[in-house]
Amino acid sequence: MSASLSIVIFVIVLALIFDFINGFHDSANSIATIVSTKVLKPYQAVVWAAFFNFAAIFLFDAQVAKTVGTGIVNTSIVNHTLILSALCGAIIWNLITWWFGLPSSSSHALIGGLIGAGLMRGGFNVLIWQGIIKTASFIIISPLIGLILGLFLMVVVLNLSRHSNVSRSNRIFKKLQLFSAAIYSISHGMNDAQKTMGIIALVLYSGGYLGPTFHIPFWVVVSCYTMLALGTMSGGWRIVKTMGTKITKLQPMGGFCAETAAALSIIGASFAGIPVSTTHTITGAIMGVGSTRRLSAVRWGVAGNIVWAWLLTIPVSGVLSSGIYFLLATLFP
Repeated sequence: MSASLSIVIFVIVLALIFDFINGFHDSANSIATIVSTKVLKPYQAVVWAAFFNFAAIFLFDAQVAKTVGTGIVNTSIVNHTLILSALCGAIIWNLITWWFGLPSSSSHALIGGLIGAGLMRGGFNVLIWQGIIKTASFIIISPLIGLILGLFLMVVVLNLSRHSNVSRSNRIFKKLQLFSAAIYSISHGMNDAQKTMGIIALVLYSGGYLGPTFHIPFWVVVSCYTMLALGTMSGGWRIVKTMGTKITKLQPMGGFCAETAAALSIIGASFAGIPVSTTHTITGAIMGVGSTRRLSAVRWGVAGNIVWAWLLTIPVSGVLSSGIYFLLATLFP
């Protein structure tokens, strides 16, 4: 086995580890609402979420993967050191935010890693600003859409349920929340698995293993969906507490509205080829649902800490990846 092929295999394995950590980190997004409303126990919820994460393979569309693979940095300057540095920067930031229980974006950590390593490799000219601006703008747009949809759905559902009592409404929405959690997990799989697919395809393309045209091999698709689902099954319990109880108190009706709102937002973005943060979107939806009771029902101090983590994700993961790139390029010129 040649040294070049060994490096490619190593980077692909690291990308799949990132995919696993992504699922582990983001499993809280998929299960926090359904656990906090006591519709499912935690171990049941992670299995439910993981199954539908993988089920998204049957709705596979490569637009997000192509954005990550070809829309952030110029593919002509990509090498193994750049991809390795980007992945390491994203993984480190994911683990830091998991440790502190902050629901940050694995997606934006990866984008930040690509930007930081790309800058060290070739300067500002190698960055594809159209893709970066489109992705970065959704740091604000995706939670805002989630918030508005969550608020709207909650108002509609409250009006439709105004003649029902609380006990009956909870019974109905506990059943409906199984459906909404499944749709949300499908949307999570659709968007998040594609980011790792884009990275692996970029490694293969830059190494000449894909031929003249950038595409996503089927074995890459299956591998990424599998690792994301396995990561989800491992669960990120620290973040579940923040998402499910610290932002606002949820009932089954609110959980259904939050999950449905987030799922609609993420599925729309996936078909548009935008690598949005599932974390940002579900957090915005939970805030929107909570604010229908009263604004004070949302713990805005906790929400503020989360927003700071969002804003820091791209720059910090970029700094981490650029530092790693510099170190690797110095030690292994």
